[in-house]
Amino acid sequence: MAHSTFSQVAVAVPVGNDLSVKRSVFKTNSLRFHDKSWSPVSALNLNLRGTRARGWQTVCMSVPQTSAPKVSVAPLDLEDAKEPPLNIYKPKSPYTATIVSVERLVGPKAPGETCHIVIDHGGNVPYWEGQSYGVIPPGENPKKPGNPHNVRLYSIASTRYGDSFDGKTASLCVRRAVYYDPETGKEDPSKNGVCSNFLCDSKPGDKVQITGPSGKIMLLPEDDPNATHIMIATGTGVAPFRGYLRRMFMESVPTFKFGGLAWLFLGVANVDSLLYDDEFSKYLKDYPENFRYDRALSREQKNKSGGKMYVQDKIEEYSDEIFKLLDGGAHIYFCGLKGMMPGIQDTLKKVAEQRGTDLIRIRWMIVDY
Repeated sequence: MAHSTFSQVAVAVPVGNDLSVKRSVFKTNSLRFHDKSWSPVSALNLNLRGTRARGWQTVCMSVPQTSAPKVSVAPLDLEDAKEPPLNIYKPKSPYTATIVSVERLVGPKAPGETCHIVIDHGGNVPYWEGQSYGVIPPGENPKKPGNPHNVRLYSIASTRYGDSFDGKTASLCVRRAVYYDPETGKEDPSKNGVCSNFLCDSKPGDKVQITGPSGKIMLLPEDDPNATHIMIATGTGVAPFRGYLRRMFMESVPTFKFGGLAWLFLGVANVDSLLYDDEFSKYLKDYPENFRYDRALSREQKNKSGGKMYVQDKIEEYSDEIFKLLDGGAHIYFCGLKGMMPGIQDTLKKVAEQRGTDLIRIRWMIVDY
């Protein structure tokens, strides 16, 4: 598996009698960021019958920022850019970067291996949080002899300053894709993921061909530093949110001072599968008024019905709080496996019906990696 499916969902919930929407990036049929308008990829309207149409209400929310030491960074030119960098390097002319480190992120009881990979791009492939890099693994494409492999996309798991805080590295969160024959139960290396295994097997100093950066939908809106951001991820889908949270809570950036609320829901199999848990737990300790962190462990926790605990069960558990935040203009993002979206949508629809909400507009971007 090269990459988790990317999804961004914007939920706008009508309440009250005020027909105006005063503050929300989700108030129109396009997403606004730095005064640029992007059209959504697709839209799903869930018209709920038997309820009365009501207006919109926006409640501004500002949570005071606690003080905790952050890493001072020298602002990059990217801080002044009005649009994100896009496709600086393309598949026919990729950039040759260097592997800095490869670190196993999960414990021994995790089903599968996930690695944190730091890549040195020398500052030549700049990006914004929420964008992706393309990786071209070495070797020949078996379907097109004589040609290189196709590009695999991976969301970037670091801020624009990278893990070294100098703007010269980018980090990827990669799960090693391994294929097991369903009849014999044995691994078949010939069918393993080419790119994920190349990256997870890389050593410091190895070269890697990268393209991009790509994507401008999963970006962190920074026009309101006191906004609420609800982030829902499964597995390696947490990658862009790690970048968001490092920018919010780890780095001291003169042009961005976060004073809002960030709420992360992370769904994985078990405790050993948790990704970047130490970082997130530290934010929870240092910024208890600005950060919430809820884990859904499908193999270790039960939902209220006695079944496995998935992120949609956590959403339902906290649905009253979540919908109140959405009513107030909160941003909500989903990133993870494509298969999680139906469960998320069903949960949102059910909760909306229970609340007597007339209409939910859901927009998302799905890039199948």
